Amino acid sequence: MSIDNIRQRYENAGQGHLFQFWPKLSEPERAALLAQLDALDIERVNRIFKKAISSEKELAEQAGQDIVEPLPEDAAESVIGLPEKEKEWRSIGLQAIARGEVGVLLMAGGQGTRLGSSAPKGCYDIGLPSHKSLFQYQAERIARLQVVAAQENGKPAGSVVIPWYVMTSGPTRRETEEFFKKNSYFGLSSKNVIFFEQGTLPCLTMDGKVILESPSRVAVAPDGNGGLYAALRTPLSPSDKSRSVLSDLEARKVQYVHAYCVDNCLVRVADPVFLGYGISKQADCAAKVVPKAYATESVGVIARRGDRFSVVEYSEISQEQAERRDPKTGELAFRAGNIVNHLYTTAFLRSVETFQEELAFHIARKKIPFVDAEGASVKPSKPNGMKLEMFVFDVFPFTQRFAVLEVARNEEFSPLKNAPGTGSDDPETSRRDLLMQHKRYLERAGATVAEGVEIELSPLVTYSGEGLESVKGKKFTRSGFVESVEELDALL
Repeated sequence: MSIDNIRQRYENAGQGHLFQFWPKLSEPERAALLAQLDALDIERVNRIFKKAISSEKELAEQAGQDIVEPLPEDAAESVIGLPEKEKEWRSIGLQAIARGEVGVLLMAGGQGTRLGSSAPKGCYDIGLPSHKSLFQYQAERIARLQVVAAQENGKPAGSVVIPWYVMTSGPTRRETEEFFKKNSYFGLSSKNVIFFEQGTLPCLTMDGKVILESPSRVAVAPDGNGGLYAALRTPLSPSDKSRSVLSDLEARKVQYVHAYCVDNCLVRVADPVFLGYGISKQADCAAKVVPKAYATESVGVIARRGDRFSVVEYSEISQEQAERRDPKTGELAFRAGNIVNHLYTTAFLRSVETFQEELAFHIARKKIPFVDAEGASVKPSKPNGMKLEMFVFDVFPFTQRFAVLEVARNEEFSPLKNAPGTGSDDPETSRRDLLMQHKRYLERAGATVAEGVEIELSPLVTYSGEGLESVKGKKFTRSGFVESVEELDALL
């Protein structure tokens, strides 16, 4: 790593200003800056900036020209009120899980800042009787699903594995790994939980110059949840450049990958129904959606932009379009609310590299701390630079066979976004929605739950309401949480 070579590279790229404090730096500071600059692909950063600026300009010029249409009928189906289809897809999905063809990819890079916590969001306790974290709930759903897939497909106990790939960010990596270790991976085998890190990009001035946050350190920010695709190809450790998430998926012969965000307490991890649907449609990429709650709800919808599938933000749809109704069903025409819950084939994830240069990063103009010409830290009062990010759905327009599955919001989507006491998408609404679901599971199995009684069912007891046959005819009068079906008798 020669200083002259690196300096020359940066001079050639028009970013030589990053060496402006070099003469004043101590040896450790010089080593740190050099390591950061050596690891950075500055030519790629310049290409990303140019593409982002030109794409933003193009979009502004074309605003309103693109024809945005609702999803065609053959691209979307619903499980709502269709138990036969749900059963058929579930069976196909469980067979794929039993064959070891399914992996799970968790986007867990966020911190719980808005929740008043600096810990990774997955460590958060939404106030359930069991005080289990979001991470624990998701781990136990995987564990239960492994059992169900083995039982329903005649496989030996413990033989079915769903590998879990956990994408962290720089600030959450160490704490996430420590949380899993401290909790013994919530009963999963550590060799089937693989941590990897979302990428970062330098913060740039409005004219594309890399910003220094200190004389010896470049300011960086996560590259958005769409950074997932490049992160899948990045070596899992500096000491072993040959092993990445993609190579691990291929070595395990995983063909289908379910990807989701950490903050949805109702998420059905590796949902066999969604898997079966995607497999039966031969989709290379599929998205799970929920019906919009009302016409003007502030949520992006999956639709067609021209001849390609895309997520269309609520700000891009006119009031008239938002209120448009399907003449056959009377439902909203643009109703496929995006919940960042996707299914991919491993082959498609591998193929993203072939069109990655065509994907434009989105620009977020922000207030970014920097150092002035004297090397003093400055906290700007108005936006002075940009962070570049890609969204996970930016690949949708490049899919060959795309499919959308609509599911019931009260069964599958309750995001945790806001501080306690906000009244929507907060810890209290997450807790309420999960416990209401458990009540429905018991009632569907033929039990009665007395008014005001709250019963929490461990995911190890039931994944989505199965395995509760023994509660038929029983009346539950006491609140509590259970880790096995037998424990329910104590709540009669």
